[in-house]
Amino acid sequence: MSSIVVLTSYSIGVLAYLLLFAMLIVSWHGRAQGGLLLLAVGGMVAWSAANAWQAAYRSMPMSLIWSLEVVHLLFWVIFLLRLAPRQIRQQRLWKLIQLGSYGMAATSILYSWVSPYLQSWWPGLLITELPLMGQLILTLAGMVLLEQLYRNTRSDLRWYIKFLCLGLGGMFAFEFYMYADALLFRHLDANLWAARGLISALLVPLLAVTAARNPDWSLNAFISRDFVFHSTVVLAAGLYLLLMATAGYYVKIYGGEWGHVLQVTLLAGGALILLVILFSGQARAQLWVFLNKHFFNYRYDYRKEWLRITNELSQQESQMSLGERVIKALGDLVESPSGFLWAKNEAGKYLLKARWGDPTTEVFWLSDDDQLVDFLQRTGWIVDLQEFRENPEKYKDLALPVWLEGDRDGWLLIPLFHGDILWAIVLLNQPRAKFECNWEVYDVLKTASRQAASFLMVEETANRLIEARQFEGFNRLSAFVVHDLKNIIAQLSLVVRNADRHVNNPEFVRDALNTVDHAVSKMSRLLAQLKNVGSEQNNKEIVLRRLLQDVISARAGQLPRPQFECHVDDEVILMAQPDRLASAFEHIIQNAQEAAGKQGWVKVTLSSRGSQAIVEVADNGHGMDDEFVRKRLFKPFETTKGLSGMGIGAYESREYIRALGGDLTVYSQTGQGTCFRFILPIEMNEKQTYRTTGVSV
Repeated sequence: MSSIVVLTSYSIGVLAYLLLFAMLIVSWHGRAQGGLLLLAVGGMVAWSAANAWQAAYRSMPMSLIWSLEVVHLLFWVIFLLRLAPRQIRQQRLWKLIQLGSYGMAATSILYSWVSPYLQSWWPGLLITELPLMGQLILTLAGMVLLEQLYRNTRSDLRWYIKFLCLGLGGMFAFEFYMYADALLFRHLDANLWAARGLISALLVPLLAVTAARNPDWSLNAFISRDFVFHSTVVLAAGLYLLLMATAGYYVKIYGGEWGHVLQVTLLAGGALILLVILFSGQARAQLWVFLNKHFFNYRYDYRKEWLRITNELSQQESQMSLGERVIKALGDLVESPSGFLWAKNEAGKYLLKARWGDPTTEVFWLSDDDQLVDFLQRTGWIVDLQEFRENPEKYKDLALPVWLEGDRDGWLLIPLFHGDILWAIVLLNQPRAKFECNWEVYDVLKTASRQAASFLMVEETANRLIEARQFEGFNRLSAFVVHDLKNIIAQLSLVVRNADRHVNNPEFVRDALNTVDHAVSKMSRLLAQLKNVGSEQNNKEIVLRRLLQDVISARAGQLPRPQFECHVDDEVILMAQPDRLASAFEHIIQNAQEAAGKQGWVKVTLSSRGSQAIVEVADNGHGMDDEFVRKRLFKPFETTKGLSGMGIGAYESREYIRALGGDLTVYSQTGQGTCFRFILPIEMNEKQTYRTTGVSV
């Protein structure tokens, strides 16, 4: 590679980082993060200048060149380490990464200065790969820190560090590739070495934008167990791949004719083994247990676990049932892959409601007088079955049922309480990795189990409410049917009472047969209504005038006979269920007849007003006061007719009219009569025919 190319590349880097350094030092307010950023940028200036000088004059000691190679990476690692808050920097794992980076950097710098003497005096102690390995360790540490910095920064604050992560991530990745290649083939690629100056200069705009967005570098980052877990995985994976690459290199050198084939096979097999380990649930569980035990004072990140459990239990769109989600949520706390859940029913038994994973034992119900259930109800303890077998005295008078004594997969019995009620019982199977239960584990499980019991209680209450509403709807419909049957019975009873006196009167016989025919038709329609209530298929076009005339004809047998007046020129057509709409009108007309008495009058009027059809049923009966109209008239099962009334006729009529999009109002004064007004929305078609826009119920 031409020295002119190398000189130009690194000279551009020097100019770019000098400009960035000048901009930063002018805007620096004295904070530690800003000072470390200045130090890192200054290191890049010195590193670029040294490489440019070496390309031009080749007079700089290689020990100084290698020292600057270490320093320009180390300063960025120090800067990233400093971005974490003070409480995070006190963590053991954080200190381990910090000390490891410092130690490797110091070792590499020291070796670069003593290696010329070792080569002359003790050649056997010379390890030529040590500087390359040191560089790889630093670049790997930098990538891990960047990845975790971005991951553990709040999503709304990532905007401030996005370009920092992109810029430094690109630099660390390139350095890692260059030094891994050098370690594998035992020489530095000249093209990669020359390109570094230009590549580092490309990062300057990204760093400048980041510095502008963070004048004081007050990043709200935090460390979590995910940080430790992923950092450990990435670091271990990098070291593993480095080891495999080194082994592959020696296999290639000493493998003879098969060397290259064995190298590729070794690398592919190593990568495959790494993937198997990374995707192994048992391996991840063992790593979690190890980290929680050795690097944290508390086993759980309570904020994270609480959010996870809440999210798990509240996922109604999940294909898993609530019972399965409860088992999984509790199992994830202790690395258990499977289990059962028994929930209490109305009879007091605990029925098998859900299973998760692949549990071996299966018992469909537990009785409330079972000794195990009684023990859990009295004590509220979480039973560790393995501990019970080793030390049964700890659990007082607990005796396991036969089916559980022989179950070696069963591990934890967890009672789920809502208040003082044992709502459910969960049995978790053995964990993926060895898991020791202490007071913290039991407290977390008890808290989570109460939350899970609340979700189960809410679901059960909702199901019972839905069932109660279904029965309520059926009972309401039954009351309406009984009300109509009462009217039919009254008509037939009147025919029977007058039969002996008018049996020879042909006109009476004709009226009696018409009454029976009407009763049969009415009962047939009631049966059809019971079978198909609410079906849209029962809606038909109804000519309102004709329907009212039919209803008035049906009520003409009782005095006073209703009078009908029509004040519309065009037909008003409704989309509704004919029987229900006719029943609504008939209830109100019958009430008007009874209120007016035989000497009174009842008038039915059809008119229109704008986009509304109006049907009024008026009488000159005794009327009603305002309090009765407001509080009792439309209240179900409120009646003034004693045992002969049901009190649902007016209520049923108003509910159906409202279901059609209209309303039923009443105007009444004591001693002056009453007027019921049916209001139905309509629209006119091209032929000026009124049509309603009602909906079915």
